[in-house]
Amino acid sequence: MITCSEAWLEPELMDVVRLFEGAEALEIGQETTQSGTTFQNRILFDGKEFSFSEEEEFSSALEKKSLMKRFAKLSLYKVLSETLQKQLPWGSLTGIRPTRLAYQQLEKTGEFASLFQKLCVSPENTDLVGRVIAGQRGIYQRGEGCDLFVSLPFCPTKCIYCSFITAPIAQTRKYMPAYLEALSRELDAAGPLIGNLRSVYIGGGTPFVLEEDELEAVLKMLSPLRKNGCEFTVEAGRPDTFTPKKLHLCRDFGVTRICINAQSFSDRTLAAIGRKHTAAQVIEAFAMAEPYGFDINCDLIAGLTGESLEEFKMSVDTAVRLAPANITIHTLCLKKGAKLKEETSILPDALLADMIAYSRERLTAAGYEPYYLYRQKYMAGAHENVGWAKPGKACVYNVDVMEEICDNLAVGANAITKKVFLGEGRIERYGSPKDIPTYLDKVEKIITEKNKLWSRSE
Repeated sequence: MITCSEAWLEPELMDVVRLFEGAEALEIGQETTQSGTTFQNRILFDGKEFSFSEEEEFSSALEKKSLMKRFAKLSLYKVLSETLQKQLPWGSLTGIRPTRLAYQQLEKTGEFASLFQKLCVSPENTDLVGRVIAGQRGIYQRGEGCDLFVSLPFCPTKCIYCSFITAPIAQTRKYMPAYLEALSRELDAAGPLIGNLRSVYIGGGTPFVLEEDELEAVLKMLSPLRKNGCEFTVEAGRPDTFTPKKLHLCRDFGVTRICINAQSFSDRTLAAIGRKHTAAQVIEAFAMAEPYGFDINCDLIAGLTGESLEEFKMSVDTAVRLAPANITIHTLCLKKGAKLKEETSILPDALLADMIAYSRERLTAAGYEPYYLYRQKYMAGAHENVGWAKPGKACVYNVDVMEEICDNLAVGANAITKKVFLGEGRIERYGSPKDIPTYLDKVEKIITEKNKLWSRSE
């Protein structure tokens, strides 16, 4: 429990507390003051008082509040880290997008490493951020257009780590005709809003769980909108949903990139997380897709249920041998709504650092470079998710969405639309209902609200 002199700081500081196992049960007091360019923080913990002072200039009330938050979190992190004898790879940074802070500091001072050092970020992660920024060159363009996301929240089964709204297709197929009709209405309305289309992404769920005629219907809906040959990703998903006809359809409708979500190449791990396919089937899906010329992304997750370091290394090595254009290394995250969250409160961190370190070393040696990263709350070991790409193969959609530098028009259930107001330094979000029946009932209202959001920028 934490008590703050500024009430608005409490949830921010609780994000720091949650990084340290068991710290939520501790009594912590915090007081922050600011005078001129001096920010002072006093922490009361374990019967002791700790005081910190930082000097920083600011030019607006918004910047002052941001600095007050930054230094309060840093002070608390230093106390907990020293007292509990634990250093975390991202130090006092709790935000989802460390690269955003780096870009801001680059614009301000021309470098960001000294700030990250002050915030106790490890040298390895500071270097990682620099490599990500380098990997985004040629793609990172603030405010230059719009990305389109299509949500297909249908899956063969639900994995135990998954917090999405997806349910087994056997339970949701009854909604499919109405869902496709609702998508068609949303996409018809989206056309006038898009402008310069940078990328299209069909995500899930598992889009390839749709029947071939259903997938074809979705691809046909998108044809009138994608006239410039931009990047087009289909998150195909699990190998047990692949068919040659679905791959033919993707190629014929201009898809340039697909995702094969292996998660692991260990059959034992796949069974433990609720997958109904084998590692051999993942490899077969790669072979099936190869003749079509897609760029392929392969997802892996570090920290899956009971997986050993050797099993994870084997998965990384197997992915490298398959040589996809992109390999994404996720760290397991315990989210509300996931079965695993119900069974586990804190994930062990004993092997995660070694897993992450191995993936970075192995992928770098294989010629991949990191090009996007993001973090989540309740992520095991306070680590991160990183997308790696071969030279020239970075995904436009992932860069745009993770850095929030372009509009994102999203259709379907649980789709989050984002309108970027660069001149005002803000983003407005519109979230569609998560469950399918509610989404179907409100689709006309959703269309109206998105039109209103876009009209505010004119």
